[in-house]
Amino acid sequence: MFESLTEKLESIFKKLKGKGLLKEEDVEIALKEIRLALLEADVNFKVVKDFVQKIREKTIGKEVLESLSPGQQVIKIVNEELCALLGKTNSRIQLSPNPPTILMMVGLQGSGKTTTAAKIARLFKKEGRRPMLVAADLQRPAAIDQLVTLGSQIDIPVYNSKEAKNPVSLCVDAVKKAKLDARDVLIIDTAGRLHIDESLMAELKTIKESVSPKEILFVADAMTGQDAVNIAKSFEDQIGIDGIILTKMDGDARGGAALSIISVTGKPIKFIGTGEKIEMIEPFYPDRIASRILGMGDMLGLIEQAQKTFDQKEAAKLQKTIMDDSFTFDDLGEQLRKMRSMGPLENLLNMIPGFNKIKDVEVDGKELVKVEAIINSMTKKERKDHNLINGSRRKRIAIGSGTTVADVNRVVKQYIEIKKMLKMFKGKKGFKLPKFMPF
Repeated sequence: MFESLTEKLESIFKKLKGKGLLKEEDVEIALKEIRLALLEADVNFKVVKDFVQKIREKTIGKEVLESLSPGQQVIKIVNEELCALLGKTNSRIQLSPNPPTILMMVGLQGSGKTTTAAKIARLFKKEGRRPMLVAADLQRPAAIDQLVTLGSQIDIPVYNSKEAKNPVSLCVDAVKKAKLDARDVLIIDTAGRLHIDESLMAELKTIKESVSPKEILFVADAMTGQDAVNIAKSFEDQIGIDGIILTKMDGDARGGAALSIISVTGKPIKFIGTGEKIEMIEPFYPDRIASRILGMGDMLGLIEQAQKTFDQKEAAKLQKTIMDDSFTFDDLGEQLRKMRSMGPLENLLNMIPGFNKIKDVEVDGKELVKVEAIINSMTKKERKDHNLINGSRRKRIAIGSGTTVADVNRVVKQYIEIKKMLKMFKGKKGFKLPKFMPF
């Protein structure tokens, strides 16, 4: 996400940092380029105008232009303004003091509303709460089936009825059922349309009046750019929304919706969807997103992702394996599986500061799958002792994994290199594996 904008901003800042002293005209040229970069990223025109003006007011002054590193000062100011533009702080979903907390998901058809409802329910369940989903999109039977399927995958009940004709009475009944079953979070997946119409808005208003949701969350497809912003404004004006969830952020290289929607609606982004899988959703942290946009990575986000996957016991076990010099292909396979469960490899690597500047590194998550297939095609003895893997065995492993002998040779070579690297770590005084890293 934000790939093209990040590249342009880095190019602008590189020129600024290359100058020992900055003049007003240098800053004006940079601001003009920043303005153009934001407009090309599909950011709302008024938002861009206000953003650039705020930077101008803060940068054109003696304390910045005559400082020891004026280029760095300008970057600092841009970073601060980006954080402000994105909402300054993380905004959490507000819980009701009297359960259940009712959340109403709204948005157009195809925005990812149904999947997002299940993703949010899964997050609440992981926090120890007892969520329930409501399939209130009676316009599309497929939406009911989809939510029921997702609910069964994450073991969360879905209140539904294909025979029901009135979504309002269905939602009222769902609230009664939630109270009866002591469910503390109720997430209503409402109907969408291909475009905003009067009947949709009337239906949503009636549901709102009937169940009094704690929060109304607008779900938007980030890839639609300014269309998402305009639709969000319509929903805010006609129904009133409390927060925004942007989906398909992994496919949005420009980022115009994220950079415009808060200013236009006055409502915070609460979550962003980063992929199709049920676990691919993350809280929206303005400072971390600003850091990613400026090419500084998001190490906190990476650590949090890793901590969800690797626990202390596993880290201690792996450390003992390294200390005993008994790191096998089984251990390598296990670590690769855990890395894959953290999400797309490209997303993870882009959280590392400066990674986007490395142009000659191929990022291909399929390679991890290939390595796993090769390891799985080995016998137990071969996985324990790589010295057994001779020429004929490599041929057999290649056939069994659907790869080539060259692929097998490369994996064995990489494994030997990893073992050498781990041996070096072992020799370091006070060596201890970080509990959030796979190696």
